[in-house]
Amino acid sequence: MELREATWTDAEAADTDLAVLPVGSTEQHGPHAPLGTDVETARAVAEAGVDAFGDEAVVAPPIPVGVAEEHRHFAGTLWVSEDTFRDYVRETVASLAHHGWDKVVVVNGHGGNVSPLREVCGRITRHDDAYAVPFTWFEAVDAPDMGHGGPVETSALLALGAAVREDRLDEAADGAADGWGEWQSGVNLAYDSAEFSENGTVGDPRAASAERGAELLDEAAAALADLLERVGER
Repeated sequence: MELREATWTDAEAADTDLAVLPVGSTEQHGPHAPLGTDVETARAVAEAGVDAFGDEAVVAPPIPVGVAEEHRHFAGTLWVSEDTFRDYVRETVASLAHHGWDKVVVVNGHGGNVSPLREVCGRITRHDDAYAVPFTWFEAVDAPDMGHGGPVETSALLALGAAVREDRLDEAADGAADGWGEWQSGVNLAYDSAEFSENGTVGDPRAASAERGAELLDEAAAALADLLERVGER
């Protein structure tokens, strides 16, 4: 059940203690991919994962702004501090738990959210009346070429029918970095994406395809379904 489409009486009738909370980011993904990439992929995986799960679970509306200051040099990027993000997630989970949905999987689509989500889900589980775990979809699939606005995310967007500017793929590739960051002795010396990528892209999006995107999304949905089953048993 998707809360944004349900009435309160529908929500009251939901016979489950499981909820899924998609979180993403509104940030640059190169000149070819929409700013909402991380929100759309997280939402899609959350919905598909609950469908694959086959039992009832509540899907909360996505949180669209995350920890993304590293992309601030590119217009349209929005961000909040880690503290604000953690508080928002924690209070949203508390709202879900208030209605009895106290086992929550936070489905994440943005790399900058990974560390704060692990911390806040631990805090929720230790100190609040809920159990929460983070699930970052691209960490659960075979995607060694993840990048940023690269072949993995662009493939997912194509599979979802999102507004990829395919006439800008060459431009995106020409200004892209080969990998994330600027590394020395195991340390990433760069704090911001503009330090190593001319246009914010990491990886070659020309290698993307809708077929691969569908496979990746199916793989992520299956992994989420398995996780929901395990969390439901705890």
